[in-house]
Amino acid sequence: MTMLKVIEVLAESDDSWEDAAQKAVAEASETLRHVRSIYLENLQATVESGRIARYRINAKITFALDSGD
Repeated sequence: MTMLKVIEVLAESDDSWEDAAQKAVAEASETLRHVRSIYLENLQATVESGRIARYRINAKITFALDSGD
C-alpha cells in the first residue's frame, strides 16, 4: 500500500498562475521525493496601477512517503 501525504503551499510569480504552480512544484521537489500532483485551491493576484503585478496560488501538493522496506 502506498501512503500519500498532502502539504499546503503558497507561491507567487510575476508572470502567471501556471508559473507560480511550476515554482511551487520545483521548490517542493527540492526537499520532497515522489511528488505526485498539485491541486490549485485558490488563485489570487495583486494589482498595481490598474495591472496585475503578482500572481499568487494556494495549492496542495501530494507526495508518496517512503515505504521503509
